[in-house]
Amino acid sequence: MHDITFPLRATTEWLVRPTTFPTIRRRCRTCPSTAYRTQGRFRVNAHHKLLDIWLLARCVRCDRTVKLTVLERVHVRAIEPAVLSGFRDDSPELAAKLLTDPQLAHRNDVTLDWTDAWTIKMRPDELPKADILDVGVRFAQCIPLRTTAVIATGLALSRAEVTKHIAAGRITSDQGLTGRCTQDFSFVFRRP
Repeated sequence: MHDITFPLRATTEWLVRPTTFPTIRRRCRTCPSTAYRTQGRFRVNAHHKLLDIWLLARCVRCDRTVKLTVLERVHVRAIEPAVLSGFRDDSPELAAKLLTDPQLAHRNDVTLDWTDAWTIKMRPDELPKADILDVGVRFAQCIPLRTTAVIATGLALSRAEVTKHIAAGRITSDQGLTGRCTQDFSFVFRRP
């Protein structure tokens, strides 16, 4: 009589969340740098009852400050009191939320580089030892990341290895696994 072994299957949940503000990509007018960092500070300028609000960022090389337009000539009553308080108090949560809004980047002609600005929180804390792994990925904020980078980080593989596994059919999903994603997705990993 032969022993029949069934593949062991396990489930894990991943939460992708920011760890810091992304690098803001924009050419500096003073030096050759294209990288700016923000500390989540705002500048609020009032013209009677109209407000201009900017998010401040500094060049990583020469420390020149740039103002990213958040709101222009908006009536003070059009802004929720809690949000207005966040601008005045330099709320890092509000800055993080605004940086995930593609409108801010578009309006200011900048790109956001999330490299090294995010992490994955796993449940359970470590990858289960299983032949087949069902993975659910959720995003705490709308962070545009390459799907292969998220999978590679979570599985502790290189992006090239992840691409090979996708091509070989060992990593599969109902959603596309190429390009950037900002929304929750799931995939199955069949260990070789």
